[in-house]
Amino acid sequence: MNVKNSILTLLGFAQKSNNIISGEAAVKAVIVQGKINLLILAEDLSENRKKHWRYLAEDSNVPCIDVGTKLQLGIAMGVSPRSVVGVTDEKMAKAIKAKM
Repeated sequence: MNVKNSILTLLGFAQKSNNIISGEAAVKAVIVQGKINLLILAEDLSENRKKHWRYLAEDSNVPCIDVGTKLQLGIAMGVSPRSVVGVTDEKMAKAIKAKM
């Protein structure tokens, strides 16, 4: 199993255990509260949006990675396509970062 598939699998587990926030509005609301441990951006998100999210993550001291397309992120979590995903569980965030 490659790195991307491993991470997408972990996202599925995180979704089932309610340790994920997805969608731009929801993630933005939670990241400013300091409750996000890892920010995941879709690889096919526009460069301007990536810059916006990376700045917000850096400002909030949250690590940020790009993994999969919007469709792949959505499928992994069993929802519609998602461009931004926030991992709220510290152990799950560490497990995903370890796969990188």
